[in-house]
Amino acid sequence: MSMIPSFFGGRRSNIYDPFATFDLSDPFDFHFPSSILTQVPEISRETSALMNTHVDWKETPEAHVMKADLPGLKKGEVKVEIEDGKVLQISGERRVEKENKNETWHRIERSCGTFQRRFRLPEDAKMEGIRASMENGVLTVTVPKAAEKKTDVKYVEISG
Repeated sequence: MSMIPSFFGGRRSNIYDPFATFDLSDPFDFHFPSSILTQVPEISRETSALMNTHVDWKETPEAHVMKADLPGLKKGEVKVEIEDGKVLQISGERRVEKENKNETWHRIERSCGTFQRRFRLPEDAKMEGIRASMENGVLTVTVPKAAEKKTDVKYVEISG
C-alpha cells in the first residue's frame, strides 16, 4: 500500500518507483538510468537482434532471391553458409557500441548481439552458383534454380 500514493502524486517514498522515469504521455518513451542498462541480460539483446533480422524471399523463373536488412553491418560481419546441402544459413554479429565514461545514454533501441536465420531450400535449388552480395546494409543471396526435369514416359504393354 505504501507505493500507491506515489503513483497518484502523493508523498514519495524512497522505494524505487518504476513509473517515475517514464513520460506517461508516451507509453513507449522509456528513459532508463545508465545503471539499469548495464544490468540488461545479454540474452535479451541477442534475442532482439535475432528477431529484428527481416528477410524477404521471392522466386523468379530463374532463381530464389533472398534479401536481408542488416543496417550498419559490413560484409565481413555476416556469414552465408549452406548446411546439409539444402539449408541456407545467414548469421553474423552486431557489436555493442563502446561505452565512454563521459557519455550518458538516454535510449538504446538498436539491437546488438548475434543473429541467425535458416531457410530450407526447395528441391529445385541448384547449390552450385549461389551468389551473395551486400550493398547499403542489404544482403542479397541468389540461389539459381535447376532446370526442370522432364519426366520420361515409358509405355508398358499390357498382356493378357
